[in-house]
Amino acid sequence: MDLSQYSSIQSQVDNIKEKMFSKADPYSFISPSAYDTAWLAMIPDPHQPSQPMFKNCLDWVLNNQKEEGFWGECDAHGMPTIECLPATLACIVALKKWNVGTIFVEKGMEFIHANTKKLLGETKNHCPRWFAIIFPGMVELAHTVGVELVFSNRENLVDKYQNPPLLSYLEALPAYYDIDQDDIIKHLSNDGSLFQSPSATASAFMVTGNKKSMAYLLSLVQRCDNGVPPTYPMDEEIIKLCMMNQLLGLGLAEHFVKETEEVLAQAYKDYLNQESKAKPSDSVAAQLFKDSLAFRLLRMHGYDVSSDSFCWFLHHEDIRNQIQNDHEYFSSAMLNVYRATDLMFSGEYDIQQARSFSKKLLKKITSMGTRDQSHVTLSNLQRVIEHELSLPLFARLDHLEHRRWIEENDVNVLWMGKASSHRLSYRNNCELVSLAKQNYEFRQSIYKYELEELKRWSKDLGLTDMGFGREKTTYCYFAVATSSTLPCDSNIRMIVAKSAIVITVADDFFDMEGSLSELKGLTNAIQRWNGKGLSGHSKIIFDALDNLVSEIAAKYLQQEGRDITKSLQDIWYETFVSWLTESKWSKTGYIPSTDEYLETGMTSIATHTIVLPASCFLKPSLPNSKLKPGQYENITKLLMVIARLLNDIQSYQKEKDEGKMNFVLLYLKDNPEAEIEEAIACTREILDKKKKDLLKHVLIDEFSDLPKPSKHLHLSCMKVFQMFFNSSNGYDSNTEMLEDIKKAIYIPLEVGTSKPLEPLEVGTSKPPLKPLEIGTSKPFYSGAKKKYQTINYQFNPPFKISNGRFFGAGPLRNLGHGKTFILPKVRFSFA
Repeated sequence: MDLSQYSSIQSQVDNIKEKMFSKADPYSFISPSAYDTAWLAMIPDPHQPSQPMFKNCLDWVLNNQKEEGFWGECDAHGMPTIECLPATLACIVALKKWNVGTIFVEKGMEFIHANTKKLLGETKNHCPRWFAIIFPGMVELAHTVGVELVFSNRENLVDKYQNPPLLSYLEALPAYYDIDQDDIIKHLSNDGSLFQSPSATASAFMVTGNKKSMAYLLSLVQRCDNGVPPTYPMDEEIIKLCMMNQLLGLGLAEHFVKETEEVLAQAYKDYLNQESKAKPSDSVAAQLFKDSLAFRLLRMHGYDVSSDSFCWFLHHEDIRNQIQNDHEYFSSAMLNVYRATDLMFSGEYDIQQARSFSKKLLKKITSMGTRDQSHVTLSNLQRVIEHELSLPLFARLDHLEHRRWIEENDVNVLWMGKASSHRLSYRNNCELVSLAKQNYEFRQSIYKYELEELKRWSKDLGLTDMGFGREKTTYCYFAVATSSTLPCDSNIRMIVAKSAIVITVADDFFDMEGSLSELKGLTNAIQRWNGKGLSGHSKIIFDALDNLVSEIAAKYLQQEGRDITKSLQDIWYETFVSWLTESKWSKTGYIPSTDEYLETGMTSIATHTIVLPASCFLKPSLPNSKLKPGQYENITKLLMVIARLLNDIQSYQKEKDEGKMNFVLLYLKDNPEAEIEEAIACTREILDKKKKDLLKHVLIDEFSDLPKPSKHLHLSCMKVFQMFFNSSNGYDSNTEMLEDIKKAIYIPLEVGTSKPLEPLEVGTSKPPLKPLEIGTSKPFYSGAKKKYQTINYQFNPPFKISNGRFFGAGPLRNLGHGKTFILPKVRFSFA
């Protein structure tokens, strides 16, 4: 272990705890919205109209332009998204309004010129609803500072199920929406906000001068003095849950145990307090996002939570219709619902219904993204969704999932807001990702060292050169090291890996190499625990096993002061007897009953032989009584059956060819009219129930009295078998796991390696600009600077502007009704 590297990690952990978790305001975890901050920067001081009311918001705009000339969020590789277009226009308007930051205005205009066509081209035929509302409004507003664009065919707006309500976009609504002051005031919340939207409330205040709105804005800026969030107020518990989820995803949970426990304890308290309360009718997406995330985190950490805590939406037809008709807006919420359903227990039929509902919508989102290549944020979300849908949770290995989370674009994206996603603060997220990268690579250095040590052990004992079967030293270590961050102890990893290596070699010897006489002789030697008279392969296997058992027993005696040698020998003897029984069946052609097969097969798969001895070294240690053959806990029996069925589903063809029995093949024997598909489906149905039962035994204390670390080791073992046998027999393949092994142990992380846009160089010259034509696609470029450019446009009808206040036009009853948005036809010309 590199102590200096460990010390550096611990120092970073302490620093982050001090900065983020001691007395930090939860709002500091959320990235400011450039768009909303710009709108507050536009508000004139009621007492000094020539000055901004919120100078700190204007200062934020001046200080937060990206090098490439835009304002707003970019993806993990520094590339802008279409969210940057309205944000950049709003910031340009704010700066021009107060006649400051000329150089920033110029850089912003250069960005708009150089990248609008590319960013809009990426939306193709799928224009996000929020963008179709806000961007034309910002173009119209930008006309007041000399920016002109040509639009045509902007159609009437959105059906009744769309979210958020159209009035929440007050600042961007076109002129034909005639909304008078009384209509606006009628829709203000008790806190003076318009749908908790800072930008809409800023516009409402400039229209009405309402004192409650002013109080809301003052409170907002006082709380968030370094840029305002896209929503205010926010549920602070959802922010904390998102932070805990981020720590979990990045593989940092072990460093923040106390902080996680505090957040989850409060979340459980809220769950108990709200269990009997009706869910709110507004902010459905945020509420569903929070409830499903809280359910998943609480259940994962052993809290007893009911499915009603997030499945409530199923009982409201209007909400289901909202989600189905506006699935893009609910995409993050539906993703969290789907993730929550991974932790389903047997008999939770409403969770099964929620899984089917969310899966259908998520598939629709991914197919939409594939067809239309939607904007960058959706594309990143699409990749996350495709990963969730393609690979079951329990077929994923924690270490590799952490790598994916660290490297993933836009991993800091949380839930959808009015005009963009809420995101974790860029600065906070960078610090966490930096820590996670160092933590991951520290683990890699440990794994490389341990794997080399394991290879030497295996070679010294002759297990790598048996001349038959599978040489799986690397596979075995990879599986235990990556399946869980716990246990982290090297002793436990090595015990599990060595046990798996011996099991693989011995199982292959019984399956394909040894004569019946040799197999009986080896099994008898195991019973006596005396290798006298053995030779060849039998002696190598016995000596390796004796070495392993002696090592485990000696370490346990030193650690706990008790000798478990006999218990270990008994478990191994039981396993060898099961292998001998199956070999006799195969060599004599005997066909067992299904029950007889399972009784032997769940032992011969040898998962108990791996997890129980290793559990003796966990804290708290496994009681000696749990090691006795025939007296295993239900959780251990479930693991044994699950591993056997997973193996049999993927191995039935190979075993049929070799004349061996298998659960799938026995089903066909017992049901001669059945096809193979039916046999597999039946086996999967049994398997699915067993996995749900195992999960319940792992997560809920009352179902098993095994120590919690041992229960989680059982779950990790199940994940390894699910991974190896998810869609094929990956364990028998010599190549299928190689790329994952390299990523887990050898290949450094790739974080932020893509090159962002080049910074603008103000003051340089460039060739004359040609008119932009939507429909073509060129790479992003930032462009060189010429003198301030005008983008000419025509838009009919324009906003009415009176005394610096922005008004709409059109009856309020139209809000939330009408046709669905389509992307406006746009052409650009540059003077």
